[in-house]
Amino acid sequence: MRQPEILVIGGGTGIYPVVSALKQLSVKITTIIAVSDSGGSTGRIRDEFGFPPVGDLRQSLAALASLDSQRAIQELLLYRFERGSGLKGHNLGNLILTALQDKYRSTTKALEVAQQIFRIEGNVIPSTDTAVNLKITYQDGTEVLGEHHLDKAIKKPNKIAKVSLTPKCKVNPAVTKALSKADLIIIGPGDLYASLIAVLVTPGLSQALVHSKSPICYFLNLMTRQAQTHDMTATDHVTAIERILGFPLTKIIINTDPIPPEILTVYAAQQEFPVTDDVTNDDRILRKPLLEKTIHKQSSSDSVQRTLLRHSSKKIIPVIKSLLAI
Repeated sequence: MRQPEILVIGGGTGIYPVVSALKQLSVKITTIIAVSDSGGSTGRIRDEFGFPPVGDLRQSLAALASLDSQRAIQELLLYRFERGSGLKGHNLGNLILTALQDKYRSTTKALEVAQQIFRIEGNVIPSTDTAVNLKITYQDGTEVLGEHHLDKAIKKPNKIAKVSLTPKCKVNPAVTKALSKADLIIIGPGDLYASLIAVLVTPGLSQALVHSKSPICYFLNLMTRQAQTHDMTATDHVTAIERILGFPLTKIIINTDPIPPEILTVYAAQQEFPVTDDVTNDDRILRKPLLEKTIHKQSSSDSVQRTLLRHSSKKIIPVIKSLLAI
């Protein structure tokens, strides 16, 4: 019997629980990852070597590591140096992938080799093979270049009008091929502009999604991000995604688990809040308790702000089973 092929679109830590859930099912997994990161260890390596950034790709590889060696592989790929004048803050997985990029002169080929080395159960594909930056255009007309701007804390958040990739690029042919075989496409969760839309705006990708004719489902974020989605509700998030796609999503999955007050206090200090569920009279909405109880801690040498809360992979499993039945 043919295994269903599931394609996950995103980047960073957001899609980690979705991929972890998929590994518990009898499915083939492919992740399509943004390559416009410009902050932290990834940004430093990018500036020196000029290759497409590998931080989000490395996270996806770690999530896909085979179960019998998952802990050791994940620890290796996610290991961050805490000391050393040149190495402090760098991630070992980023360095390994950069070495493979330097050898094969192709990010897609580097990932193929990494998947063999680390016995990865699935495929990780960069949205484009071009080294691109995220151009952010705000509603007041100002523009900035670089995804790292979306990680900066600012006194008064500026509303984003749109984002695009520069220089000109095109969708990775491997992405188009994967989309043509997908039985289900999952977007997110993840930073709306830096991780999700950064993939969706890749020229040629939305057309490939149309041709795939597969159900496209969106896991809504748990919290807003101060420099990206301040004051944006669930409807605002969905509208932003669908504006890029050019057609409606098949299903929208929203968490109903309450967030602990002490965690809300930490987020509120950063002007970040739960995404308000303001969607009504929409049979596409699937509301489920999805919150992971474990609070994630950040390495002291990691200069990029990471989320404390995550979706629970265990709670996602029955949701994906229901999506496969669409």
